[in-house]
Amino acid sequence: MKNQIHVNITSPCSEDFQKFSPTAKGGFCDSCEKEVIDFTKMNAPEIIAYFKTREIENTCGRFNSNQLTTYSYQPEKSKIRNILSGIGLACLAIFSMTSAQAQEIKKAASTGNPSEINTIDQQQEIEVKGTILDENGLALPSANVILENSAIGTTTNFDGYFAFPKKLKKGDVLLISYLGYQTQKVVISNQNATSEINLQIDMSMPTVVLMGKVASKKVYASKRK
Repeated sequence: MKNQIHVNITSPCSEDFQKFSPTAKGGFCDSCEKEVIDFTKMNAPEIIAYFKTREIENTCGRFNSNQLTTYSYQPEKSKIRNILSGIGLACLAIFSMTSAQAQEIKKAASTGNPSEINTIDQQQEIEVKGTILDENGLALPSANVILENSAIGTTTNFDGYFAFPKKLKKGDVLLISYLGYQTQKVVISNQNATSEINLQIDMSMPTVVLMGKVASKKVYASKRK
């Protein structure tokens, strides 16, 4: 059983952090009359350790956009992977279900065009479900998965899982977006039947620094191991 902490800032603060009076952990905001913790210099284990021992609702913090995510850890163990810098990748596991027998497929080669998902060449509708993870293998909760040129879509749960509410066809395009990342396109195409595709999607963009009161779900036990 894993415990998880979901960290987010719903209302960013417009105060200038550089004008705050320096403190041991960040700076003191005269407007709010409280300390603002500078999390931009912390790695994943340090962020987890901080929120495990404090009330998240009473924390004001300064974060890089890619730090606003869900952190998973084993309560019995202290070893948790550090956050790595560089290009962010989201791993999207797509399951396409058709009435035809599944056949082996190969991943579409990276060409700079929207990533292509191979499905069977027919007009039958396809169920799409999967999991969206960041470059550290952590789930991306509340990521948006929307059918292009429509209002049909869904969001991932706390484990990064989603099941698209509408069956798709060849040529349909899914738009995947998450705070701090570029929106990516996934195109349904028609090369071969498949039961599972592991797709690496480039979600990189310049780091954005956000500051404000921390909004988070309480630590909870995930059912996934």
